[in-house]
Amino acid sequence: MNFSNILIKWYLQNKRDLPWRKTTNPYHIWLSEIMLQQTRVAQGTPYFFAFTEEFPTVFDLANASEEQVLKLWQGLGYYSRARNLHKTAQYVANDLKGVFPDAYKELLKLKGVGEYTAAAIASFSYNEAVPVVDGNVFRVLSRYFDVESDISLPATKKEFTELAHELMPKDNPAIFNQAIMEFGALQCVPKSPDCPVCVFNDSCAALQKKKVAVLPVKSKKLKVTNRFFNYLILEDVLGNTSIQKRTAKGIWHNLYEFPLLETTEIVGFDVVSKAVQNDVFPSYSILSIEECIETTVIHKLSHQHLHIQFWKVKIAEVIESGLNTSELKTFPFPIVIYNFIEKKFELEV
Repeated sequence: MNFSNILIKWYLQNKRDLPWRKTTNPYHIWLSEIMLQQTRVAQGTPYFFAFTEEFPTVFDLANASEEQVLKLWQGLGYYSRARNLHKTAQYVANDLKGVFPDAYKELLKLKGVGEYTAAAIASFSYNEAVPVVDGNVFRVLSRYFDVESDISLPATKKEFTELAHELMPKDNPAIFNQAIMEFGALQCVPKSPDCPVCVFNDSCAALQKKKVAVLPVKSKKLKVTNRFFNYLILEDVLGNTSIQKRTAKGIWHNLYEFPLLETTEIVGFDVVSKAVQNDVFPSYSILSIEECIETTVIHKLSHQHLHIQFWKVKIAEVIESGLNTSELKTFPFPIVIYNFIEKKFELEV
């Protein structure tokens, strides 16, 4: 079809030079696809290089500890991806003898691998004719063909998958999938695309009908929850501190943090002081409490906005199994806490 030919020609002329496009190795393609879920290419690329250097094979990744994986993942966010990555590596290495499934339906059975990632691996590694459908694909197809179906509905995913499959050249599905994703990432961008220079500017239905800004249609809006975290940085007479592991399900599972006082709103010294002495650290002799930074840090996650304050709490005792500042950097932290540590304790990176 003419659409596919024009798209692929554009791709060959404009594609970015990305490392995972130079291989059909399913391990590398799987790594890149997991990393690029909800992550920009520019942010994910250094992590791809770091992981492939530290863990050259799926066996190396499988044999690593979860903390090693989380530490290397630090700053990439959505840490459940890293935990699933590690578990899947162990499954592939131990149960499948290091061989990734070579078909879309079998790839779907891997932990952390959804329809999009399975389609990417199946087409890029094994040339299986299965379309990838992500936000870029929704945007390109909805605009070009003027499809007003609500992309937040499951039925719409099926509709766009069928359309993409119809357009896809069955003898080279990989290049079509790469091309349509790249076109959505570079040319048919969400806001203010440069339509006058677009290769489809004489055939795009949305451009002709002046609907580029309203497509694709997405009705469901994410509800954002505000949470208020007060991190308590203990400092004992030796200058050591204490951290804890987040073992509960939810954000930052299995990452480390300072002792946490969560409140229902931003609070001041009086509230923190009372809670520290009566509830959080009743067994310690508190020498002083002071706020470490003047402004509240707002850390935005996809579904939560965290309002974070850091408080230094000096105590008269020695913390059992206390950590000095140089030991802190060996643990995996949420990036907002790591940045605080790096700045406050002047750690070497």
